[in-house]
Amino acid sequence: MGLPEIEGLHIQVLTPVNGNRKTQRGDKVDVHYVGTLANNGKEFDQSYKRGEPLSFTVGQGQVIKGWDEGLLDMSVGEKRKLTIAPHLAYGDAGVGGGLIPPKSTLIFETELVSINGAGKEEL
Repeated sequence: MGLPEIEGLHIQVLTPVNGNRKTQRGDKVDVHYVGTLANNGKEFDQSYKRGEPLSFTVGQGQVIKGWDEGLLDMSVGEKRKLTIAPHLAYGDAGVGGGLIPPKSTLIFETELVSINGAGKEEL
């Protein structure tokens, strides 16, 4: 399949993993991440500090579109840096009372922890 190619989404594989099972639409995944603003590098959120990855179903609109697309075809243990244009993130609205300003390009360093509850050892 290969990396998704969508205008406004840049994917850089930081830690490649050649696993047998890769993410696809409809998978429930657990993802650790650090989110920063592209314009100034300011961190606005991260899951590592909470000690718990974010859980969601890929391709169901539960997260921003840049994540729904940018985390496809990923193996457990793989790390990616996603640079996401505003139209694939929060657009003109922004969120968090100014934490993420309107029209912000976002950078997420992501790590896939599990697919459908199965970790690296199980896949």
